[in-house]
Amino acid sequence: MTVSSPAPQLLVRSAPSAREVDAFCVQYAPRAPGHPAVRDLFRLLSEIPEDGLDARLAWVERWMLWMRERIPAQGLMEAEDATLTPADSRLLLLVRVLEAEAPLRASVTRLVSGVCSGSRGLKLFAQVGLSGGNGFFSELTDRFVRGVLPAPPEPGKLSELLLRLFPVPEDAKWLAALSPALLARLTALVGDPPPPDPSPITRVRGDLMDALLLLGVQVAGLGLAEDVRDRSPELSFRASPFLRLRLVCDAVLARDGAQDSLRDLAQGVSDCRQVVASVTRHLEHSGVSVDLVYRLERIRRGLDRMEAIARVLGTARGEPRWREALVLLSDLLRHAHADRSVRALVRRNARLLARKIIERTGNTGEHYITATPGEFHRMVHSAAGGGLLTAFTAALKFFLGGLSLAPFFAGFFAALNYAGSFVAMQFLGFTLATKQPSMTASTLAAAVGEDSGLGSGSGRMERLAALVPRITRSQLAAALGNLGCVLPAAVALALGFQLVRGHSLLSVEKAQYVVESLHPWHSATLLWAAFTGVLLWVSSVAAGWFENFVVYRRLPEALAHHRVLRVFLGEHGARRVADGLMHHAAGVGGSVTLGVLLAVAPGVAGFFGLPLDVRHVTLSFGSLAFAGCTLGPSGVMAPGFLAALLGVVVIGILNFGVSFALALGVALRARDVPLREGLRFLGAVAARFLRQPGPFLIPPREDGLTGEPAPQVVPLVGPPGH
Repeated sequence: MTVSSPAPQLLVRSAPSAREVDAFCVQYAPRAPGHPAVRDLFRLLSEIPEDGLDARLAWVERWMLWMRERIPAQGLMEAEDATLTPADSRLLLLVRVLEAEAPLRASVTRLVSGVCSGSRGLKLFAQVGLSGGNGFFSELTDRFVRGVLPAPPEPGKLSELLLRLFPVPEDAKWLAALSPALLARLTALVGDPPPPDPSPITRVRGDLMDALLLLGVQVAGLGLAEDVRDRSPELSFRASPFLRLRLVCDAVLARDGAQDSLRDLAQGVSDCRQVVASVTRHLEHSGVSVDLVYRLERIRRGLDRMEAIARVLGTARGEPRWREALVLLSDLLRHAHADRSVRALVRRNARLLARKIIERTGNTGEHYITATPGEFHRMVHSAAGGGLLTAFTAALKFFLGGLSLAPFFAGFFAALNYAGSFVAMQFLGFTLATKQPSMTASTLAAAVGEDSGLGSGSGRMERLAALVPRITRSQLAAALGNLGCVLPAAVALALGFQLVRGHSLLSVEKAQYVVESLHPWHSATLLWAAFTGVLLWVSSVAAGWFENFVVYRRLPEALAHHRVLRVFLGEHGARRVADGLMHHAAGVGGSVTLGVLLAVAPGVAGFFGLPLDVRHVTLSFGSLAFAGCTLGPSGVMAPGFLAALLGVVVIGILNFGVSFALALGVALRARDVPLREGLRFLGAVAARFLRQPGPFLIPPREDGLTGEPAPQVVPLVGPPGH
């Protein structure tokens, strides 16, 4: 790596003469006496400071800049390994010089001893990469403040020196690639100064022991927290491995890292990992807390750090110890840079949270997938009820639009109209087709993620691809039910209103505006339809989040045992309320969110000058039906109206496609499904559709006649909960 930044300038005790430089180069680079690596090394070694921690740290920084130059120091002497990396070739040159030059070796030894005696490594080994915040949000605030405000210098801490020497995250790979054998030779030369200078090896070993003890205290405290203990009820407090971990660390410190004490430490770390795994599995059923997930991650990383330190302490001196030390140092460097990144913190903790919410959404999506003709017909009937309610929703939308309301109340009543309609569908057992794609996509991703460990092969892909026809025909059934019922219901409402009031629900100008707004290329309706698909996906995420909130807070159990509810409703009635909350939590959360977004998003965007609007396929088709009743048969057959009908079809495709694609992409990423696996899955689905398109549209009479596997072959996420 070429370093373009200038090296720090230090005062030279005595400027070397050109003859001294030439003699040095001829001695240590007889085959290339003009090599820049040799001349730069001579100037570096001639400027070693005798005292002052700041000056010594600046010299170490200059040395590291010399090491990281891309120009290799190879071919300078006979019998030299030509396979060395540029960094190792320069390190070998330094080792040879120090082996031959006793005065220079003594100066470097005093410098290393002074740096180690004036620096502390406890923060480096015990805190870097293991944030000390009590939870996710406190750590997020701390990182944001550190990124905005300037940090004071801390020259006495090795954690500060590490980032000065390696300022970019990619340097971790460079550090890990250094030769342990050459570093062991260098340590043997400069790591054991004569008395009374302190030994750097003893000092670093002491810092490692202190870090091990501090980590044991921190991890034990996190592992003995109440919410962790509540999710591992099979262990008594006295039997907790986190309680024993502190005692094991005390034994390691008391016995100065004896091998048997380190073996006990390894066993204790393993037992603590089993508890963390048990708590993580418990989250699958009891809901997720961001702070709890964050603290579990801190425990895992603390246990990993303790193991890495124990390996360094328990390995023999020389090349084996340096091999373990390089692993530890490169890991420290990666985490040191990640500690400064707000994005890394959010990404790491949001991933597991996203997976749990996606799984909740996938559980909700299971009841949207049909497998038999009977289920297909029930889906059509359920969606017909949703279309009926949507016709009333569209009529009420036009009524509210004709009132002279303040913007706040206009948005409030619009949100109440949408959300109330969607919630009523949920409680009545009706289906809104546009809520399906993001829900079923999460279920599909769950099946892909769970089946990804079963081995590769076309058979596995065929089993997964068999789920897609059930999803597509279920979606088709819901769309047909919604659109097939909203049309006659809207026409009936419009004719009834005209019969009662003597005039149509919409004026001619309003009807023409509705038709023009749905034109696929004379308006921005396609863009608004895609934007609505995003809102549909957001509502599905909100559905999963709300259900996770209800489960994590154990609200159904609280309601079932609530004294007031039991007094008024009885024990059985309180239990029914609790079961109803659990059954409808995701549906109500998603319905309310979708209703609010459809009503509020255009107003909020308009407040900032963004001309956003929404286009929901069922509502748009109902609105177009009301407009057609106003315009009459001649208006319905006009080219503009027919184009608006085409626009409704495209709106449906974009609503379904965007929400399904977003949900599937996020779910696959949350489940760590590789891109190659996803592409293979899409290929298997396409091949199945080309070979047999019928099951994608209509349900087979019998699964065995079409070659479609039975529904239970494809694994889904948990038992149906809705």
